[in-house]
Amino acid sequence: MIVATVGAIGVPVDEVDEREARLRDGPLAGALPAVGTSEGRQLRRWLTQLIVTERVIAAEAAALGVTVGDAPSEAELLPDATARLEIGSIAAAALADPCARAVYARVTAAVDVSDDAVAHYHARNPLRFATAGPDRVGWRGPVVAAPPLDQVRGLIAEHLRDAARRRAFRVWLDERRAALVRLAPGYEHPGDPRQPDNTHRH
Repeated sequence: MIVATVGAIGVPVDEVDEREARLRDGPLAGALPAVGTSEGRQLRRWLTQLIVTERVIAAEAAALGVTVGDAPSEAELLPDATARLEIGSIAAAALADPCARAVYARVTAAVDVSDDAVAHYHARNPLRFATAGPDRVGWRGPVVAAPPLDQVRGLIAEHLRDAARRRAFRVWLDERRAALVRLAPGYEHPGDPRQPDNTHRH
C-alpha cells in the first residue's frame, strides 16, 4: 500500500510501520498512544508527514546542489522551545538532519530585517534585551532602565532575523510539499479538519 507520493515516488506503508516500530522500541515508548486508537492514527499521520518532508527536502537539496558541509548546527537554527514551536514539530524534526539544515541555510540566506524593524521592535519591547545588574547587596536587581538602541541593535537584529528565517523556511517548505506531495486517505495531515481523528476544533 502507498500512503503518499512525493513527485512520482511512492511512500510504502512499510516505511511508516518501520518508523513507528522504532519509536515503540525506543526510550519514549511509554509516552506513545496505543496502537489503533485515534491518537495512534494521528501518530502515524505525523510520521507520514515527517517522511514526506524528508523526501521533499532531499529532492530540493539535490536540485539546489547543497551539501552537508554547508549545514549550520541544529542549535543555531533551533536554539530553544520557542523556535521549535515557531517552525512546527515536523520541520523541527526534519532539521535534525544536516542535509535539511543545509537546505534551510540556502533557502533563507537572503532573509534580513530592516533598521526600521529593529527600531520599532526596540520601541515596543524596550526591556527585552536589558540585563539586570547586582543590587546594593549583590542580588540581581530588577531592570529599571531600557538600554539604548545602539547597545542592543545587534541582538535585536539577530533575534528578528532568526525568526524571519524560520518563518520563510516554514512557508517555503509548505509550498514545496503542496506542489510535490499527495497523501492517501487515512494519512492526511494530523491537523487536517476533514479527517475524522482531528480533535483540534473551534
